[in-house]
Amino acid sequence: MTIRVLLVDDQALLRATFRLLLDAAPDIEVVGEASTGTAAMQALREVSADVVLMDIRMPDMDGIEATNLITTDAALDTVKVLILTTFEHDDLVLAALRAGASGFLGKAVSPEDLLDAIRLVATGDQLLSPAATRALIQRVLEQPDTTATPSNALDGLTERERELVRWVATGLSNAEIAEQLVISPATVKTHINRAMAKAHCRDRAQLVVLAYETGVVAPGQPSPSQ
Repeated sequence: MTIRVLLVDDQALLRATFRLLLDAAPDIEVVGEASTGTAAMQALREVSADVVLMDIRMPDMDGIEATNLITTDAALDTVKVLILTTFEHDDLVLAALRAGASGFLGKAVSPEDLLDAIRLVATGDQLLSPAATRALIQRVLEQPDTTATPSNALDGLTERERELVRWVATGLSNAEIAEQLVISPATVKTHINRAMAKAHCRDRAQLVVLAYETGVVAPGQPSPSQ
């Protein structure tokens, strides 16, 4: 299956560089480019995309507002947004994830890691690396959401699903979690997908945020195996 990508960045040189890289991959096709969030929304009405590679800081409409519009549009419910930014130092990343972004990478990412991230976001199997998860957790702790998350938002989960949510919060992939629990990756994926559906989360990034905001996972808590 070919993954269709829309490039959104206000720097033409970066877009051209990303296009060369992505078009060289046999399973990825760049279907469009945009330099602002407004242009990205227009492009999504004209082309079919699976993943939007989104910059945050742009004129007109920034990546956060554009991400929110994409993820709340029922007609675009299959579109995933991957933020590409200097996330280690960017205080806007948590806002982008709360807006519905499926993950984020630093712009210094290697070509191979970028391609892998796009594939992972497209499939939904693993959206946050352990390093990215730690950065996300730090943002959650530093910037509590001004719109209170109901403390019972995850009450509908079974104990097994809650356990899997705690594992997801460590940043491990489905295969790595399966190895720890001695179950199949398919079983892990099933439990996580059910947890996301019950919690009305589009992806793992939102599930991790919700887990910390509702207290299912506590800051500094060891991995479930410890």
